[in-house]
Amino acid sequence: MKKEEINQQLGENKKGGVVGFFERFSTHVINVTGSVWAFGTALAVIIIWAVTGPVFGFSDTWQLVINTGTTIITFLMVFVIQKSQNKESKSVQLKLNELIAANRLASNRLIVAEDLTEDELDVLHKYYCKLADETKARINMKESHSVEEAIENTEEKISAQ
Repeated sequence: MKKEEINQQLGENKKGGVVGFFERFSTHVINVTGSVWAFGTALAVIIIWAVTGPVFGFSDTWQLVINTGTTIITFLMVFVIQKSQNKESKSVQLKLNELIAANRLASNRLIVAEDLTEDELDVLHKYYCKLADETKARINMKESHSVEEAIENTEEKISAQ
C-alpha cells in the first residue's frame, strides 16, 4: 500500500457520530479520572459521607447512597477503561509491528502474533526461551550498548532516508 493511500484512509477513518463521541469522551474521562484532583475529589466524597454517618444515624439509606454511587461509577468506568486499554494495546502492537517491519532480520510472521492461537503462541514462546538461553550462554547479559553506539545507529537511520 502506498503512503498516499494510507494517509487517505487515515483521513477517512476519522470517526464522527456516536463512535467519535465515545472516543473523545473516553480519552477525556481517562485523563481526568487519572489525575490527583479526581483522587482528591473521591477521597473528599468518602470523608463527607463518613462524617455524615452520625447525622443520618448510619441508616440503611445512608449506606445505600455510597454503595449505589460507587457501583454506578465502577460499572461505567469498566467500559471506559477497556476502551482505553484496547486503544493502548493497538498502539503498542503497531509500534512493535513497525520495528519488526523495519528490521530486515526480524521475522515478519510475528507482525500478526496477536492473531495466533494460544498453542501457537506457546510454541513461539518456547522457541524464544531456548534462543534466550543460548544467548545467555554466549554473551554477558550485564553488558549494555553505549550511548555512542545508539547515536551511531541513529545517524545511520537518518542517512539511510
